[in-house]
Amino acid sequence: MKKLLYMFSFLLLVVMGQSCKEEFRLDHIDANAPAPQQVSDIKSQSTPGGAILTYTVPADANLAYVKAVYEIQPGVFKEGKASFYTDTIKLEGFGNTNEYDVKVYSIGKNEKASEPLTVKIRPLTPPVYSAFADLTLDEGFGGVKVRFKNEYQANLAIVLEADTAGNNIMTPIQTFYTKAVAGSYSVRGLPSVQKTFSVYLRDRWGNKSDTLTRTLTPLFEEEVPKPWTTIHLPTDEYLPVETPYYMERMWDGLVDIWIFATRNSSVMPQWFTLDLNKPVVLSRFKVHHRNYVYQGGDPKRFELYGTNNPGADGSFNSWTLLGTFNSYKPSGLPQGQNSAEDYDYAFTKGEDFELEVIPQAYRYYRFKTLETYGGGGQVTITELSFFGKITK
Repeated sequence: MKKLLYMFSFLLLVVMGQSCKEEFRLDHIDANAPAPQQVSDIKSQSTPGGAILTYTVPADANLAYVKAVYEIQPGVFKEGKASFYTDTIKLEGFGNTNEYDVKVYSIGKNEKASEPLTVKIRPLTPPVYSAFADLTLDEGFGGVKVRFKNEYQANLAIVLEADTAGNNIMTPIQTFYTKAVAGSYSVRGLPSVQKTFSVYLRDRWGNKSDTLTRTLTPLFEEEVPKPWTTIHLPTDEYLPVETPYYMERMWDGLVDIWIFATRNSSVMPQWFTLDLNKPVVLSRFKVHHRNYVYQGGDPKRFELYGTNNPGADGSFNSWTLLGTFNSYKPSGLPQGQNSAEDYDYAFTKGEDFELEVIPQAYRYYRFKTLETYGGGGQVTITELSFFGKITK
């Protein structure tokens, strides 16, 4: 009886093992099969710098995908592909609003192509040109400033050039890359000498906008010398979380692990006050995050105030608001995820904040944090720098 039971159990395991074996699928591609049928009922919808094609997919078992071939520039061809699961192909990369021929092929599993169907499209104004209409170029402190709007959030390069040698030859001095809907970029470190500057836009297909050219003289700018003087007013939050993290760390000239960090028990909003020792017409300032960027006590939203007569009661009655500022993350990644560019921008180089309106000269400044990346009450800053024109 036991032998029969063992034999039955063994046979059952064998049967189960056979049923559990993976059955491998072997797809057979017939190299001699004809090209698939053409798509039908093609429709075109114009888009900025392109078009969207829709069509009816043929009921052909040999169809693998649909391909559109088009010429965006003389001799420069581009392809758009879509599997047989969809009925839409996006065309992009055109540099004008001319009429173009697009050839549409049905491609078989054996890569045989049908005869093409030709459809005519006419793109709307490409983003590289529509964005140029809002492009501005102006003088700024220590250089020049470019402002832009990019309604369609296209990938654009902003190319800034200058006649650096004074021989009427424009030389690229910096290129900025953006997909933002609007913003501004500045080039600094230029002497306060009149020069010819120009700027144009370029997209990822090599299409170029017109060129905006201006003769500008960068405004004189210098960094405010350190060290500064700490001011302790009654309402200020200046006590460090621990002894090594005192306020003066923000102007020791070092971007390292030693930071200013307020107490964990502090609350928002909070502010600290400093004395630059001389009145300064402020143009911009830098805030270096701690080396763990965009988290914890790193300021996310804050205000800057100036005065020449700080009230002894610590109130804001004698202070002038110079601006409200928001921290910027180049990568746009979610909090907790940082790119090498984020780290370089926020920690190594420091975030740059420009004043929209140049104020009068102030000697005392108050930094008021409204929100941190971590959402808590502690504020952490590695280094703080001010730039502008020092008055006597």
